[in-house]
Amino acid sequence: MCFIKISNIWNKIIHEAKIASKEEPILSSFYDENILKHQKLSSSLSYILSTKLSTSMVSKNSIENIFNAIYLDDFFMLNTVIKDLKAILQRDPVSNNYLVPFLYFKGFHALQSYRISHYLWNKKKYSLSTYLHSRISTIFAVDIHPAASIGSGIMLDHATGIVIGERVIIEDDVSILHSVTLGGTGKNNSKNRHPIIRNKVSIGAGAKILGNIEIGSKTKIGAGSVVLKNFPSNVTVAGVPARIVKKFDNTTSFYSENQNNILDYTEQFQYGDGI
Repeated sequence: MCFIKISNIWNKIIHEAKIASKEEPILSSFYDENILKHQKLSSSLSYILSTKLSTSMVSKNSIENIFNAIYLDDFFMLNTVIKDLKAILQRDPVSNNYLVPFLYFKGFHALQSYRISHYLWNKKKYSLSTYLHSRISTIFAVDIHPAASIGSGIMLDHATGIVIGERVIIEDDVSILHSVTLGGTGKNNSKNRHPIIRNKVSIGAGAKILGNIEIGSKTKIGAGSVVLKNFPSNVTVAGVPARIVKKFDNTTSFYSENQNNILDYTEQFQYGDGI
């Protein structure tokens, strides 16, 4: 089942790349090198990521070989890649094909690179994992500690300035906009110093979620909010410090609202109404 899904998505990417190559011949070599010359999705993705993460001292070929070996060893990681791609098409209103996020979206690239570094971290290959962590931060402006635990179906939209700490746990189907911090308060140096984000949470741009706290499933965090305590499922929170500004029942579709609607709460609550 997973193999069929991956093949279907890869065939769509191939088809979209061929159309794009005909529409813009000046980019035909670019599409060929990154997509069309490859036999499978994992090979193409390894090539794209290694091109971005390599340096004069750590070659593209070396990184590409490592990535290919990991995808071959951990087939379920490819299933996660597909879920992340589908999440972008499902939740990002500007995305209407697989090719563009696969080739260009640095949130997607940073996330897939993190997944490799996380794999290496779990294999106790800390030096290589830390190297990738550093390169991901430098190239994509996204800082995800390789020990953080992140589920599937994740969308990092725009992604610039996202920081995710070592002990953070993010479950499935979470959306995170740019400049979000998931970290500690500086008052607690224990292992449990970072937040837990349950499934289907949506976090607005610039929000800061700090400390050993838990955000319940399907909750939305307004842009610019500072979250310092636990919040239950099925609410919208906003403000500095954040508080509940809306509740909805758990039958509401997570995707029924445009992700940008959470920005509305910033204007109403962040600088007034007793916050």
